[in-house]
Amino acid sequence: MLKVCHLYPDLLNLYGDRGNVIAFAQRCRWRGMPVEVLEVNVGQQVNFDDIDFLFLGGGSDREQNLMAEDLLKRKDALRQAIEKGLVVLAICGGYQMLGQYYLTHEGQQIPGLGILGLHTRAGHKRLIGNIVIEVNIDGEPVKVVGFENHSGQTFIGNLNPLGKVLAGFGNNGQDGCEGVRYKNVFCSYLHGPLLPKNNQLTDLLIGLALERRSAKTELKPLNDELEEAAVKVMVNRLL
Repeated sequence: MLKVCHLYPDLLNLYGDRGNVIAFAQRCRWRGMPVEVLEVNVGQQVNFDDIDFLFLGGGSDREQNLMAEDLLKRKDALRQAIEKGLVVLAICGGYQMLGQYYLTHEGQQIPGLGILGLHTRAGHKRLIGNIVIEVNIDGEPVKVVGFENHSGQTFIGNLNPLGKVLAGFGNNGQDGCEGVRYKNVFCSYLHGPLLPKNNQLTDLLIGLALERRSAKTELKPLNDELEEAAVKVMVNRLL
C-alpha cells in the first residue's frame, strides 16, 4: 500500500490544489493499487519515513504564517526523508518554503526550511496566466500545462529546474526556467491543479514512490485520451 500525506490541507489548498492528491490516489486505484491518504494538520504527528508521497500546497500569506512555525519543527525529519528518496510535490507557497528565505518588499528576510538552495524575492509584477513548460520524463521531452499566479520571484541557483518555459513566466519571468527537481522533490508554481492536467507527470511520481518501496514499477496503462486532448488544446492555444 502506498501512503500519501497531504500536509496542512486545511490551510494550504489554494486554487484547488487538493486535486493533486486526488489525482495521484485515483490513478493508483484505477490500477488496483491500494492507497491510504493521511491529512496532517498543525500539531498532528507524522513519520515521514512511513510516507511514500508528500504534498505541500500553497496558501495566502496569513495561512502560511499560521503553519510556518509548525513546519519548522518538522524540518530535520523532512530533510532526512528527502535525502532517503521521499517523493514530494510542493506547489507555490510550499515550493518557496523549502528554500532558504523569502525577501519582502521592505527588505525583511523571512527564513524558509533551508532544505533546497533557492530563495524568493517579492516582485512588483504579478506573474499570472496559463503556462506551458517542457519537462524531461523518462528521457523524453513532455509538454506540461498549468496556471501560475504569483508575485514572488524564485531563483534556484545551481539546482536543476523542473522544466523549460515555452509560454508563460516560470520561476521569475527572467531565466526561462520553471520549478525545481531535486532527487524525488518536484517544486512548481503550476496550479490548475497540476497533476490532473498532466497524467505523465503523475505517473512519474507514482513510479518513483513505488521504487522507493522497492516495489514493481511498471505501471498498467490507462486510457488518457481526454487528458491528452485537453493538454493538446492548451498547448496549441499558447504556442
